[in-house]
Amino acid sequence: MTLDVVILAAGQGTRMRSTLPKVLHRLAGKPMVRHVLDTARKLEAERLHVVVGHGAERVREALADYPVRFALQAEQKGTGHAVAQALDGLGEGKVLVLYGDVPLIRRETLAKLLEEVGESRMALLTVTLDDPTGYGRILRNADGQAVAIVEQKDASENELAIRECNTGIMAMTAAQLKRWLPRLSADNAQGEYYLTDVIAMAAAEGVTIATAQPADPLEVEGVNNRLQMARLERAHQARIADELMVQGVALLDPSRIDVRGRLSCGHDVEIDVGCVFEGDVELGEGVRIGAHCVIRDSHIGAESVIEPHSVIEGAVAAGHNRVGPFARLRPGTRLAVGAKVGNFVETKNAEVGEGSKINHLSYVGDARLGREVNVGAGTITCNYDGANKHRTEIGDGAFIGSNTALVAPVSVGRGATVGAGSTISKDVPDDALAVSRGRQISKTGWVRPTKKTRD
Repeated sequence: MTLDVVILAAGQGTRMRSTLPKVLHRLAGKPMVRHVLDTARKLEAERLHVVVGHGAERVREALADYPVRFALQAEQKGTGHAVAQALDGLGEGKVLVLYGDVPLIRRETLAKLLEEVGESRMALLTVTLDDPTGYGRILRNADGQAVAIVEQKDASENELAIRECNTGIMAMTAAQLKRWLPRLSADNAQGEYYLTDVIAMAAAEGVTIATAQPADPLEVEGVNNRLQMARLERAHQARIADELMVQGVALLDPSRIDVRGRLSCGHDVEIDVGCVFEGDVELGEGVRIGAHCVIRDSHIGAESVIEPHSVIEGAVAAGHNRVGPFARLRPGTRLAVGAKVGNFVETKNAEVGEGSKINHLSYVGDARLGREVNVGAGTITCNYDGANKHRTEIGDGAFIGSNTALVAPVSVGRGATVGAGSTISKDVPDDALAVSRGRQISKTGWVRPTKKTRD
C-alpha cells in the first residue's frame, strides 16, 4: 500500500506565550515540525500533508523547501476536524497521523505501527505513564481489546485511574478514515471533533484496533510550554550524546553538549564541555575541541586542536591545525596543514598557507597567505574602503611585524619583511624590507606635567 502522512500543525500554542506558531519553536536548532517531517520522510511516504492554521503563512514559509501539501484549518475545531481538511488529497493506501509538536518520535516506532494496518485493522500508538494526567485513556473490553478512547475531561473516576494513554498517533487505511471522519460529533465537554472517536467506530464495525508502544515515553511527549520544550531539548541532546559515545567519541561531560544539525566524527575525537555544533560539522581523527566552542558548517581536519572559547563558521582546517583560544574563524577561512590561528584573532575569507601563523590579536580578511608566513600581533588587513572589499596577498616566508596595517589591495612578496608599526599601502617586492613610520623624537630633560592642587 502507498502511504500518506498527515501532520497536524495548526495550533496556536498559547501556553508558549509567544507570537511564533508553536510548531516553529526550535528543538536542536530546528523547528519542531521539521523534525517530524524528517522522520516521516524516512518512511518513504508517497505524500506528506501539513495541516496549518494559526500562523499558516509563517509555517508555509518555514517548510517551503519540503515537498508537502498544505491544508488549511481556518477554525480550530479539534483533531478530527483538522485531519478532515486533508481528506481530499489522500491516496488509497495507508494514512499515518502525526503531530507537529511531538518532535522526538522515531522512525522505527512508526514503521512498527504501520505494519499493523490492513483492510480490517487499524493501529494506535499508546503509552503507559505513571502520571497520566491530561491524556485520553485507552478503554479495553473483557478480552483486552482496545475499543475506545475517553478524553480526561469526559472520563469517569474509574476511567481516570487507567494509566494506558492515547498518544494521538494512529494509522489506518484511507478508506477507513474517509468512512469514519464524516460521522464525528462535537457532542463533548470541549465542543470539538475528536479524532480519537474513530476508535469506537472501528470497534463497532469489528475492525481490529492493534496497539503498540514506543521504546521511550519521551518519543510521544508533546510540547505545550517552555518547560516541556527544555526537557525535550535535553532528552534529544542526551540521545545524540549516547550515539556519539557509542561511535567512540570522548565527551568529557555528555550532559553538556549541543548538536544542532549533523556532527560527524573520526576516531579518537575528544570534546570538552559546553560546546555547540550547528549545521554540518565534520571532525577528523584525533581532533580535540576545547571547552565552550561554537562550530558551525565547518570541517576540522585530523589531529587539529581547537582551544576553548573559539567560534568557527564556514571554515575548513586541513589538519594538524591549532586554533584559539578565543579565536574567530568566519566563512571562507581555509587553513592549510599546520597553519595556526591564535588567541583573539579573527579571519574571514582568508587562505592561510601551510605552517603559517597568525598568533595574536589580529584581523585577516580577504587575504591569501603563502607558506611559513608569520603575522605579528595587532596586524590588520584593511580590506574595506567603505564601498568595496579588496584583497591582500602575502608570499611564502614573509614576516609581518606587529601592529602593521596592510591597506588593500596590496601584496607583500616572498621572503619580505614588514617592520613593526608600519602602514603598508604599496606593494612590497620579494625579499625586501618595508618600513613606514613617523619619525621618532626623544627630548631629554622632559618634565611630565603635574596635577594642580586646589587652594
